[in-house]
Amino acid sequence: MRWEKSIKEFKTYLKIERSLSRNTVDSYLRDVKKLARFAKEKKLEEINISKNDIKDFIVKINKEGISARSQSRIISGIRAFYKYLILEDYIKVNPTELIESPKIGTKLPDTLSISEIDTLISAIDLSHPQGERNRAILEVLYSCGLRVSELTNLKLSNIRFKEGYVKVVGKGNKERFTPIGNSAIKYLNIYLNEIRNHQNIKKGSEDIVFLNRRGNKLTRVMIFTIIKELAEKIGLKKKISPHTFRHSFATHLIEGGADLRAIQEMLGHESITTTEIYTHLDREFLRDAIMTFHPRA
Repeated sequence: MRWEKSIKEFKTYLKIERSLSRNTVDSYLRDVKKLARFAKEKKLEEINISKNDIKDFIVKINKEGISARSQSRIISGIRAFYKYLILEDYIKVNPTELIESPKIGTKLPDTLSISEIDTLISAIDLSHPQGERNRAILEVLYSCGLRVSELTNLKLSNIRFKEGYVKVVGKGNKERFTPIGNSAIKYLNIYLNEIRNHQNIKKGSEDIVFLNRRGNKLTRVMIFTIIKELAEKIGLKKKISPHTFRHSFATHLIEGGADLRAIQEMLGHESITTTEIYTHLDREFLRDAIMTFHPRA
């Protein structure tokens, strides 16, 4: 086989048979292409690579200063590629089978306090034409714990204002219902009625909630930019992104005593293990409280 041909077939397998999102597919392909460049320098085809070649590749990316977490992700992508080659009977022995990923600690996500979220939202310039939209975006992100792609793809037809629920289409096109709070509903209605209703909406975006000035769906990058600029405006030192609002949503629910299974359902996590990271955050919160206020701390 040739690298280009097998990578192309692997891409089709990931998209059609495994129904992975575009972002996940792109991530896997980047990892495999990294190995392909290394192998081509050694004049190796994918079916001829040995366990030792994989080890040499790991040494190389380690010397490049790639973090243990990124190395682990790259190895995971390459493993998936060789499992595919085994599945298709292109090879008999998987060279990644006994390769261990670098040991990495659990990285707890950054979160915002309630006051930090309030300060960010208060910093939005409501005199600007996009101010009401940006306020509604942050309110919905925090109220519903959405992923950024779920927010940009949010549809008007999926919002149940009377019932206080939003139908979300998550990873793998899996649908879930998540509650939306009164504050988010209030500011969403202001945006829809006072701003969006007066826009010239482009064909194909009629049902999309959040639009840019040209009447098209917002990009993921634009949401990142809005949040980054607000963080800089208030002098926030934390490195935040749209996902920070999702982490904060879950953390604040845990701190308030919400059931872990309910949070799993609202976040759309397939495994409860993924949701359990927020119990670690909660323990950090409790420890900090004890160390601050306990007389023997």
